[in-house]
Amino acid sequence: MNRNLKTAIFIVFDILVYIGAWIFSTWILRLDLSGALEESWAFLVIGGILLVSLNFGLKIYSILLHYAGFSDALRIVCVSAVMGIYGLLVSTIGGTLVKEWAIISTAIIFVTTMASRYFLRFMQAVKLEKRRSSVDEKRVMIVGAGSAGSILIREMKTSEQYNMRPVCAIDDDPDKLNKYINGVKVVGDTTRIQEMVDKFAIDRIVIAIPSANKKDISRIVAECQKTKCKTKIIPGMFQFTNGQVSISDIKPVSIADLLGREQVKVNLNEIMGYIEGKTVLVTGGGGSIGSELCRQIATHNPKRLIILDIYENNAYDIQQELVRNVPNLNLTVLIASVRDKNKIEEVFSTYSPQIVFHAAAHKHVPLMETSPNEAVKNNVGGTLNVARAAGQFGAERFILISTDKAVNPTNVMGATKRICEMIIQTMDKKFDTDYVAVRFGNVLGSNGSVIPLFKRQIEEGGPITVTHKDIVRYFMTIPEAVSLVLQAGAYAKGGEIFVLDMGEPVRIYDLAINMIKLSGLKPFEDIDVKVTGLRPGEKLYEERLMAEEGLLKTENEKISIGKPLEIDEKSLFEKIDLTLQKAYAETDDMKDLVHELVPTYVIDRRN
Repeated sequence: MNRNLKTAIFIVFDILVYIGAWIFSTWILRLDLSGALEESWAFLVIGGILLVSLNFGLKIYSILLHYAGFSDALRIVCVSAVMGIYGLLVSTIGGTLVKEWAIISTAIIFVTTMASRYFLRFMQAVKLEKRRSSVDEKRVMIVGAGSAGSILIREMKTSEQYNMRPVCAIDDDPDKLNKYINGVKVVGDTTRIQEMVDKFAIDRIVIAIPSANKKDISRIVAECQKTKCKTKIIPGMFQFTNGQVSISDIKPVSIADLLGREQVKVNLNEIMGYIEGKTVLVTGGGGSIGSELCRQIATHNPKRLIILDIYENNAYDIQQELVRNVPNLNLTVLIASVRDKNKIEEVFSTYSPQIVFHAAAHKHVPLMETSPNEAVKNNVGGTLNVARAAGQFGAERFILISTDKAVNPTNVMGATKRICEMIIQTMDKKFDTDYVAVRFGNVLGSNGSVIPLFKRQIEEGGPITVTHKDIVRYFMTIPEAVSLVLQAGAYAKGGEIFVLDMGEPVRIYDLAINMIKLSGLKPFEDIDVKVTGLRPGEKLYEERLMAEEGLLKTENEKISIGKPLEIDEKSLFEKIDLTLQKAYAETDDMKDLVHELVPTYVIDRRN
């Protein structure tokens, strides 16, 4: 129906209600109707005009009837109060009318106006209740009886799109216990989640505490996982309350929510000044870390961004994304291998990059155990080529992406990364370029990481495979890893190895169990977990520092610096040259050669 026509109908309706209330109140009090009309007809006309004017002024005619709420009811109360005062004034001036007449007529106007505005809302609720009684609804527990929980409950109760019924609420505030939030009772604190799930036959749990820190979320999720319910979590409070998200945007609890620590915060706008107006090269720019580096760099006004990658599909994907999202970016994408010394020198000669992020590397531990020559060619040879070219062609800074597996390595991949660290620390003394390395742990969601593997195994019906029950790893998100790399570039003075405080390590076996539960399945019933034994080169735990390195603090309390070690440059490069020669000759003794370069490398002889 046309909006103006609706407004006209309500104006006529309100005037008729006002006249009817006037007449009915006079009749019920047995007053002289003809005398009252004769004495007060002018007041009747003025009252009708006043009523319509107040409704327009307080936007009563603009109420969306399907969504009429508390604030709309408050406006109707205000209009009725003013009309009541006007009625008392008329009854005082007029001879026939009395004060009781004003009270009754005002009550009639208020009740009728409320009923007319909330009728559709009432019918909608009846219709929803009728529909819900005929479908299999999910019984929902809301964890968090604050603003977010209140909004969530109201939307669940009024939305026809979702078959979810809020049954009870949980909150750690003792003042809220046994109180009601939008008609739903707060039945206990988070220690009683499992008990209340059983008591109220709950099918699903939604965590609605967007202000909670990661430690509290981790604790609450652990309680939820003791039940058989699927657990989900709402996004940030700002997005939820301003209407940007609704029930459909509630996300499953992610593994990142279980890390039990806050995300590392870095204000990139404060540290990215060294990028602005510079030519930046990212090797391995199509990979998980490399592509995120490119996204962040692209938004901070580099003179030119050069993406170099051997894998054309990855390079193409990030190229197209940046062309769409940062159309003014001066972008160059090159398909090349860091092993190709002449090509790398040509790139530096042509483009003169001032900042180099070296992310190109072979990183899969089991694959490098069976192909150690390829690990040396790519990781050691590639790093040597790019690092040397950076110094020879006058780059300002060179940032190497390293790993905690470089510390006391038990695999070829980690040992080659340790050699890369040694290369850049030696290069720092040889050239004016500031060389640094950035060492971090496993990256959640990166290509080849354990999370995508577990997800795929669950989707395929299991089993999830874990190499050892006691194996633990440090985890971080891709944004954390990239922010560390970028901040290392800002802090770089030369020769440092930057290390991130990644909190407590995570037990991989527990991670597997949690992922099954978060998928709404039962470990060992729906999805089995099998322990397959440690793979070649794999150790139970990773270390962030060698004993002799020590730690120095930086301005960011989550980022520390490992002290540079003394390295015999001549001996190092003689051994590296020999090792590379042997790698290209496809030697069978590569692990022994690597051990000579990295004495802390413990060779796994199973391959």
